[in-house]
Amino acid sequence: MKTMRLLSGLLLPLAFAACDVQTHKLEIPEEGGIFTLSDVAKILSNLPLQGEQLAEVHDAVSASSLNGYDEEYRLSDLIAAPGSGVGDKAPGTRAGGYKTPLRDLLSDYFSQRYGTKAGGADVERYLNALSESDMQIYWPYSEDWDGKSFPIVTFDPGFGAESNYGYEIRIDAQGAHVVDSVLVTEQVALKRPVWVINRNDDAAYTPLELFTPTPQGGTKASKEKVEPKEYLLRVKDFTMLRNYDSWFGGASEFFIKTGAVDGFKATKEDDLRNYTPTVTDFMVVVKRRQLGKKVPFDVILLTNFTDQMEKIAFLITEDDGGTTTSWKTSAVVKYNSKSYGFELELPYKDKDDIVWRGQLTRNFFKSIFDGEEHTVSGRFGDVEITFGLE
Repeated sequence: MKTMRLLSGLLLPLAFAACDVQTHKLEIPEEGGIFTLSDVAKILSNLPLQGEQLAEVHDAVSASSLNGYDEEYRLSDLIAAPGSGVGDKAPGTRAGGYKTPLRDLLSDYFSQRYGTKAGGADVERYLNALSESDMQIYWPYSEDWDGKSFPIVTFDPGFGAESNYGYEIRIDAQGAHVVDSVLVTEQVALKRPVWVINRNDDAAYTPLELFTPTPQGGTKASKEKVEPKEYLLRVKDFTMLRNYDSWFGGASEFFIKTGAVDGFKATKEDDLRNYTPTVTDFMVVVKRRQLGKKVPFDVILLTNFTDQMEKIAFLITEDDGGTTTSWKTSAVVKYNSKSYGFELELPYKDKDDIVWRGQLTRNFFKSIFDGEEHTVSGRFGDVEITFGLE
């Protein structure tokens, strides 16, 4: 959430004294109640975590990252398919590798702490409440984990805040599980492991790594006479020049949408009736550690970029949710020295940041068409993109 910024004067006072894990007071929601982000952070800090559970979370966030998502472990996967990342094709395959998965610690926690007033059905209800939520463990900079350090557990306080209190888990000299209350910022997360409890907002989308083009619309035109030269239009790399979310919110999820009359190659005016515009839509997740870095990609925007296509619609948004709306625009082609516009709509959410929208003209790619360059780059709002034609 980034529509408001939390005033520094509203930050909660912090107690930095160590405390035993059993001293945290947590009220379990009544029937129909909902766990808050703060509740889940408290619960996780109370669990007797060991190296196996840390490895489980790391396995999951690493799998999500490999699949093109952020470093995230959804609670729904934690309960149903331990160790599975977002986008795994066979979730749950790692479950047999954990002697005591994190979900078992949660089950024991609810059963033992509230066993005098909660039966098995109640424990199952608590687990279901977590599983059915949209919450997750976000582990920023998880690639730097040394394989043994325990995390600080915190949560996204919202309002674009850049700091919050958290629970530092450690084992003392006597082997006891101890929790300290500490202030957590992104600088802390750069130096040591931090688990942020936040909400998942990208699992429903397909990132670039898992993207398979599915054209919408198309052409019924038959191939006649001499074919115009055709090119594949690709995005070669992507550079984010600023973070679009607070660090508690995680990576920035960009949606790149292209609208064009792909493969347009009319040989007579009647052919115009046989073409409809197509829309290509995919998600690119840029992690915070990739800020300012040229991230290589290689995704096809258009499969048949011909010399009769004059303008293509281009929209870049950063996901913030909301109600689905659309940008009404046009794709332009040229036949017999006349330009023809095809109306189309590119969908997005009304709370999204519109990074850039407009039309890319054929002249933008002139240096490539003329053989002077192999790629062409441009700045679009606060991102830079390199295109290639082949």
